[in-house]
Amino acid sequence: MAYDIQIVVDSRDPHAQADWWAETLGWAVEPSNEEFIRRMIAEGFATEEETMVYHGMLVWASAQAIAPEDELDRKDRRRILFQVVPEGKAVKNRVHWDVRLAGDDKDVIRAKLEARGATFLWEAAEGPHSWYTMADPEGNEFCIS
Repeated sequence: MAYDIQIVVDSRDPHAQADWWAETLGWAVEPSNEEFIRRMIAEGFATEEETMVYHGMLVWASAQAIAPEDELDRKDRRRILFQVVPEGKAVKNRVHWDVRLAGDDKDVIRAKLEARGATFLWEAAEGPHSWYTMADPEGNEFCIS
């Protein structure tokens, strides 16, 4: 049997990270269900302190997910969840992801990512394949190739 997984990323600001990664991957930020959030507060399952207003919408303060836009209505969608943690990133990631650029020029993409807050870390190659290792605005390493 094969299982689905969700990737979860610890974040200082999960909403900003979700926005950044959704734009980077061409995905979408999952829409907030304000009615559900208000009902959870009214029924005592959550408090207003667990929410915030972000881009004019009531959202859960502790997390935000992204998914491919054409999969948003599917339960089995690919999904990355950014969740808040109190501490900042301190050491190199043990897991990172590779963003495959589908033939786009990695120098052009690198410049666009840097303009949006990414940091270039190093270039590497293995045989004919080369890539750039970058860090997102919170310092999480990822590669583009």
